Amino acid sequence: MSPGQEHEDRFRRVYAANFEPLLAYALRRVEQPEDAADVVAETFLIAWRRSREMPPEAEVRLWLHGVARRVLANHHRGGARRGRLGDRLRQRLRVGSAVDPGSEVPERLTVRAALARLSEADREVLMLTFWEGLEPREVATILQVSPTAVRTRLSRARARLRNLVGDDLGPAGHVLDVMAVRAPEEGR
Repeated sequence: MSPGQEHEDRFRRVYAANFEPLLAYALRRVEQPEDAADVVAETFLIAWRRSREMPPEAEVRLWLHGVARRVLANHHRGGARRGRLGDRLRQRLRVGSAVDPGSEVPERLTVRAALARLSEADREVLMLTFWEGLEPREVATILQVSPTAVRTRLSRARARLRNLVGDDLGPAGHVLDVMAVRAPEEGR
């Protein structure tokens, strides 16, 4: 048997004898079973890479548990980092993100239903203009049409939306108020 084959056979024996105990070890130390599977996979990856350093089979179980312990420590540190990053991201989103204007008014369901009834082209030009805050020239670049075509499409889409929703939406009194419309400046 070649040295490479002996190496592979030994690793297979170590894996077969220690997979279940390592999985049980990891399952008791993480919140999600998927994380335990990742810990065990990483442990055996390290064992494969460092197989020349692996102790004799009588001692390998303890060595693998030591490797798994370090993998778990990295996993928990990474989880804490991901948690802090998530907290920072949530904070940033609360402070600086543009909120869907339709979500801040009671009539949002009416507007969303009306938007759904519009053609894809009308819906896209309205949403790019009002919810994404893009200028007609910017929308024109995205849609690959002229700014004049965007202004024409926008005017027609507004009219279609008003017809679908009506102008009696309550105190705001206008569907375009619900969409937080900014009238595009002339000449854009």
